[in-house]
Amino acid sequence: MASSSSLGSSIPAPEAVQVLVSSLADESQVVRESSMASLKEISPLNPLLVLDCCSAVSRGGRRRFGNMAGIFQVMAFGVRALDKKDIDASYVGKLAKIATAEIISSKELNADWQRAAASLLVSIGLHLPDLMMEEIFLHLSGPSSALPAMVQILADFASADALQFTPRLKGVLSRVLPILGNVRDAHRPIFANAFKCWCQAVWQYNIDFPSDSPIDGDVMSFLNSAFELLLRVWAASRDLKVRISSVEALGQMVGLITRTQLKAALPGLVPTILELYKKDRDISLIATYSLYNLLNASLLSETGPPLLDFEELTVILSTLLPVIRMNNDNKEHSDFSVGLKTYNEVQRCFLTVGSVYPEDLFSFLLNKCRLKEEPLTFGALCVLKHLLPRSSEAWHSKRPLLVDAVKSLLDEQNLAIRKALSELIVVMASHCYLVGPSAELFVEYLVRHCALSEHDRIDLESSQVKIGSICPTELRTICEKGLLLLTITIPEMEHILWPFLLKMIIPRRYTGAVATVCRCIAELCRHGSSYNNNMLSDCKARGDIPDPEELFVRLVVLLHNPLAREQLATQILTVLCYLAPLFPRNINLFWQDEIPKMKAYVSDPEDLKLDPSYQETWDDMIINFLAESLDVIQDSDWMISLGNAFTKQYALYTPDDEHSAVLHRCLGMLLQKVNDRAYVRGKIDWMYKQANISIPINRLGLAKAMGLVAASHLDTVLDKLKDILDNVGQSVFQRFLAFFSESYRTEESDDVHAALALMYGYAARYAPSMVIEARIDALVGTNMLSRLLHVRHPTAKQAVITAIDLLGRAVINAAENGAPFPLKRRDQLLDYILTLMGRDETDDLADSSLELLRTQALALNACTTLVSVEPKLTIETRNHVLKATLGFFALPNDRIDVINPLIDNLITLLCAILLTSGEDGRSRAEQLLHILRQIDQYVSSSVDYQRRRGCLAVYEMLVKFRMLCVSGYCALGCRGSCTHSKQIDRTLHGSFSNLPSAFVLPSREALSLGDRVMMYLPRCADTDSEIRKISAQILDQLFSISLSLPKPLGSSVGGDIELCYGALSSLEDVIAILKSDASIDPSEVFNRIVASVCILLTKNELVGTLHGCMPAICDRIKQSAEGAILTVIEFVTKRGTELSETDVSRTAQSLLSATGHVTEKQLRLEVLGAISSLSENTNAKIVFNEVLAAAGRDIVTKDISRLRGGWPMQDAFHAFSQHIVLSVLFLEHLISVLNQTRVTKSDPGKGENSTLVSETQLEDEILQAAIFALTAFFRGGGKVGKRAVEQSYSSVLATLILQFGSCHGLASSGQHEPLRALLTAFQAFCECVGDLEMGKILARDGEQNEKEKWINVIGDLASCISMKRPKEVQNICKIFTKSLNRQENFQREAAAAALSEFVRYSSGFSSLLEEMVEVLCRHVSDESPTVRCLCLRGLVKIPSVHIFQYTTQVLGVILALLDDLDESVQLTAVSCLLMILESSLNDAVEPILLNLSVRLRNLQISMNVKMRADSFAAFGALSNYGVGANKDAFLEQIHATLPRLILHLYDGDLAVRHACRNTLKRFAPLMEIEGLLALFNSHSINSDYRSDYEDFVRDFTRQFVQHLSSRVDAYMVSTIQAFDAPWPIIQANAIYVSSSILSLSDDQHILALYFAQVFGMLVGKMSRSADAVVRATSSLAFGLLLKSTNSISWRAARLDRADSARKGHDSESAKK
Repeated sequence: MASSSSLGSSIPAPEAVQVLVSSLADESQVVRESSMASLKEISPLNPLLVLDCCSAVSRGGRRRFGNMAGIFQVMAFGVRALDKKDIDASYVGKLAKIATAEIISSKELNADWQRAAASLLVSIGLHLPDLMMEEIFLHLSGPSSALPAMVQILADFASADALQFTPRLKGVLSRVLPILGNVRDAHRPIFANAFKCWCQAVWQYNIDFPSDSPIDGDVMSFLNSAFELLLRVWAASRDLKVRISSVEALGQMVGLITRTQLKAALPGLVPTILELYKKDRDISLIATYSLYNLLNASLLSETGPPLLDFEELTVILSTLLPVIRMNNDNKEHSDFSVGLKTYNEVQRCFLTVGSVYPEDLFSFLLNKCRLKEEPLTFGALCVLKHLLPRSSEAWHSKRPLLVDAVKSLLDEQNLAIRKALSELIVVMASHCYLVGPSAELFVEYLVRHCALSEHDRIDLESSQVKIGSICPTELRTICEKGLLLLTITIPEMEHILWPFLLKMIIPRRYTGAVATVCRCIAELCRHGSSYNNNMLSDCKARGDIPDPEELFVRLVVLLHNPLAREQLATQILTVLCYLAPLFPRNINLFWQDEIPKMKAYVSDPEDLKLDPSYQETWDDMIINFLAESLDVIQDSDWMISLGNAFTKQYALYTPDDEHSAVLHRCLGMLLQKVNDRAYVRGKIDWMYKQANISIPINRLGLAKAMGLVAASHLDTVLDKLKDILDNVGQSVFQRFLAFFSESYRTEESDDVHAALALMYGYAARYAPSMVIEARIDALVGTNMLSRLLHVRHPTAKQAVITAIDLLGRAVINAAENGAPFPLKRRDQLLDYILTLMGRDETDDLADSSLELLRTQALALNACTTLVSVEPKLTIETRNHVLKATLGFFALPNDRIDVINPLIDNLITLLCAILLTSGEDGRSRAEQLLHILRQIDQYVSSSVDYQRRRGCLAVYEMLVKFRMLCVSGYCALGCRGSCTHSKQIDRTLHGSFSNLPSAFVLPSREALSLGDRVMMYLPRCADTDSEIRKISAQILDQLFSISLSLPKPLGSSVGGDIELCYGALSSLEDVIAILKSDASIDPSEVFNRIVASVCILLTKNELVGTLHGCMPAICDRIKQSAEGAILTVIEFVTKRGTELSETDVSRTAQSLLSATGHVTEKQLRLEVLGAISSLSENTNAKIVFNEVLAAAGRDIVTKDISRLRGGWPMQDAFHAFSQHIVLSVLFLEHLISVLNQTRVTKSDPGKGENSTLVSETQLEDEILQAAIFALTAFFRGGGKVGKRAVEQSYSSVLATLILQFGSCHGLASSGQHEPLRALLTAFQAFCECVGDLEMGKILARDGEQNEKEKWINVIGDLASCISMKRPKEVQNICKIFTKSLNRQENFQREAAAAALSEFVRYSSGFSSLLEEMVEVLCRHVSDESPTVRCLCLRGLVKIPSVHIFQYTTQVLGVILALLDDLDESVQLTAVSCLLMILESSLNDAVEPILLNLSVRLRNLQISMNVKMRADSFAAFGALSNYGVGANKDAFLEQIHATLPRLILHLYDGDLAVRHACRNTLKRFAPLMEIEGLLALFNSHSINSDYRSDYEDFVRDFTRQFVQHLSSRVDAYMVSTIQAFDAPWPIIQANAIYVSSSILSLSDDQHILALYFAQVFGMLVGKMSRSADAVVRATSSLAFGLLLKSTNSISWRAARLDRADSARKGHDSESAKK
């Protein structure tokens, strides 16, 4: 301990602490943080020294020190760390004076340094509260700018330690009160806040010590005085902040002052608080807190009666009511939490008042409700809702008054008041306030607001009603929940709700609430069984309850919308079941069976939306439900009454409401069941009068209703329609006048005509089939319908088209029912439809496009209907229809919901035309081909959806044609046998009666299968899976039809018939797979389809397919074009022998023509592949002649280098390269050309030959041609060509690699074209031999002209070749071994690069390996550094089975090259040493182990990062040989290197860090220190965070000092030397390592030598280093040294009083 004391006294600890303190003002944030951390760590050890240094620095104030905030923070921490025995009151007083002096030196308030100084004073107060207060009291007397800061310190102290502050409150108040009168407005908030904190401290003290009151008479007097000043003066200030803080303080003081003073202060205090409510929400919350405290103190005192009468409270309450409204608004605002707190505090205030004056408060609130002033009324209602459950006993007798007050508000329009009133009604109901007639008023009020919608908001805004933040939807939700609560949870409400709720169903204004009302009725019926028994009597007992007929009509019509909110349809159906006793008895069983089905249909709205026709289906279900209900009831009187109810309820719906259309249909269905014709006529007159035919939905509902009536009263309906038409007919003259007068309204006329057309159509649709013919003939034959065609509006056109369609369907229905007849003037009707679906010249394109599409879809549907009836279409009419409609295939796919139905209708129309035109099979085949050829442009379109549409149309037509050939046709499109089917009856065709069936059915040639197959087969390879599937089905249909048709004499179908049917079966199997599994490989499917088609084609069809292949190969879709090419290849492969020479020639011409038109490279190659296939499977001579002829023309007439997509004939060589005879000869010729032509024109190597520069232009062209031809040959891809390349693999590859080096030499001189051409050839070679990896290497780095990169490329190529073609290595190496003697540097470098990689794969050739090692060792002295490096790399890659034989030789070379003058060679030697050491034996390494160690240690300080990393790694690798006799010597080398390793463990480079980590792990076993191995494998050593590195250093030094104390001296020397390293990070590491060693070492010798030295150096580093990391680490190091047990005595050190000022000045000056 004596030594420790001596050491502690010998180090300049005060100076170090001063440096740390000075560093708090460092410009680097990292240094400031490190210094702060160290000071906080050492402060508990010697807080007095830290305080001395801080006080010394702080004497100059902020002007001399830039971080006074940091100084005061450290001082505060130090003061808190003081023990009681160390506290010197005089010393602490000086610190307090420093802080106060700094505070009073500035007029600033709330600066960071000021807050830190205040925290220092608070820390002093925790130890010596009286001293701190006395210091502050010194500055409280007299005027001073620091008064606010001092008062704030006292406030902070009161908050920090209420128990010590409260007993001293008297002293504080005695000094603060005299100066309060002179405080300026700007500082008054601080003083007011202080009073608030002091009062809070008193409250806290009273809670902890309830029996010991700190408030005596003096304190009470002081508080009274302060209270008076704050109330009379400050609270009346014009400054809002002063008023707010004063009120907040007064709110805390009201409970501490005397009742007498409080009572006297109330007249002034209450208005002051209430005045703040005019401000924002935050201020309102403060005011409410204070007001609540005031009310508690005034009303709930235990020492006397309330200080405020209720009359005096009315002003307060009247002020608070609007606050409720303000803070209940805008819940989406960010200050919602503030508003909610204010709202709750206000309610607490009212609850406090109500607990004292319950009746007076009740009367007050009712009066405010009656005033109907929105803020007051809303607030009063909210308070009533809040207090009613809590004051129910006190207010029990006041129930009638509350009910009357609420009734008076039922007509209030403000939404906020409505919301509060609705909530209050629910609360009243829960406390049995709703009784008698008034209860129904309140229920109706809730129902009325259950019917609100967002449309009501617009109405309210237009009526200038204040709606605030409350939206109708929110109010509706509240009322719905409230009504359900009344129904379900309050039994007393049941007798009020039933049967009153039935009355709420009918009124129009309550329509939106029907779902909720029905749900409530259902709940009542479910829980009250007595209602079911007395239901009818209850309803009859009250005259205001609707009749059952009215309820039934209302509910059935409201079923219309299945997606209505609150599950309206389900609720209505449920309540109908419960109300069944109100209706005729026999309906109950039917509804119990039918209604669950309807509820199931609408049970899942999301699923329902998936069906586009769900609304139409649902409406039909409603009508059927009504019809079946009427059939079950069978009560004519009840139906008459029901009809009258329908009539009355027209007033409940607006004409544009869809319910109005449903009402039409319901009434129409009822009239269908009525037999009284006069009654029916009267009702349809009424229905037409009530209908608004200008609205399409209303018009359609009326037409359907008329149709329903016509089913039983056709003549009555037709008479009505004739009357309407005759009246419209009078307006023809008005139409004439329309040219001269604007008064004529075309739209009104269109509406009437549209309505008439629809009514005629539906009348025909529903009318009995037996009587409809004459009516239709009259309508069509007399041109009566033409009077309805002069319409312009799109909806009117749609109506007329729909009417014509309905007429056609009526004819079809008549035929189905056994009463067929032809439709007169059918072609004229078709012309009408085509005219109506066109665009008018006056139409606005943007507005009418969507409606036009809908019109066209309806028109196509109507055309289908018309062409399906007799008589048959003529050719002229057919062409006219096709011309007008086929263009729809090209419509854009923007609106799928409209376009898709339109396309479906178009396809249906085409099928109908096919089925209903033509007299026999041949004519129908012609019709089919005509239509198919019209569609071809869409089948081969570049647009996906057009192709899809075209293919779908083709398929559907072929399906219909096939059925036509097999079983006749059906006008309705039914498949198989059906009652409508029309068989081909030969007896009806007299000219064919004696002819065989072949003359009636079409022949196979009539289908033009060759042409059709090449049109549709490429579509089987389309990108769209749906198109592929449909196209396969098209081919299946084509061949199914063809096999069922008679074949011409002498024709063959690709073999016997069984083979054909087998192929067809295979095709159908593929289609089945496509339908079941969309994920199957498309190419596999396509191949199977092609194979089947190849068998199914006849020879003539095959020839036609091949001759017509050019358009298919040029298809706009790449995959389809590829499919066409594959088809040609498959056809010529399987059936090429059937082709004649002429066929082959024409096919070749077609393929070559396609080659010229195809610009996409890959597609062109595939076409040439088809040419090769044609040559291999037919007459090759003819194909070659055609190709050569085309190539000759191109060379003469074209610039082949500029052709788009490349020169086709260059790709044609690929086909030649596959020829079994030409391939070998062609490759040998190309190699000979390259051998005769010199590639390198200039080279900077040995013996430069000037004649290379003067090569002729002809030789250049030959070289270029040879390279292009070689490229073409390699890219042929054929097996034969590849075999030729394989035979000459070694010579070709060696030539390419050597030329690769030469071309890089040219590229370095600016000639890049030879390199590019060679790379192209090389890539082609890789593709040819199938070495994709080698191709990737070239593609990645082949054009990199940096020497290291292209040499690496050669090495990668050699490695790739060796692994994939080991048998070629020997021949290739022999070529390269000889190439090392060439004169050109680039070629030698290329050869050396290749050999250095090939050598590792030469294990199977011992003689070759020996030759290679000899050559490489000989050339390590080459004049080129690159060659030297490459040869050395090659030597270390000798295979492991042979490396032991050459290890000594290789290590000798490496040892020599470690001293090479070229740094790159040195680096290579280090890297190679790493590699060779992995497999070297001890015998080879031991002789030179120490030499290697010394040389590596010299390289570890290299500025080259790679050199440092490899040197450390190689030194670690040497540890494997530091055993046995060399162990001690090598261990010395380890210890000599270990300090450097530790320092570079956190090197600036990650690679160096990684190498040092691995080396340390290798050294651990040799050092034989327990725990070191675990440490070297811990997380901290592997982390890249500096904090983890510092943790590792501390752990390592702990182990090191414990187990290697004898080496500490050497380690310290090495580490201290690193203080001057060229890298700042290493300097920082050295500082931390040395400090860690010294902090843990107990060797007094070491400490005596180095502790003071390092400590002094740290002081210098902190003062002079320019690097922040060095200064920051030095700060941390000071903390380590000072915390260590080796310097205990410094903990008693103090700063020399005499020198403190000088040292502080010097340190600050040095920092600056």
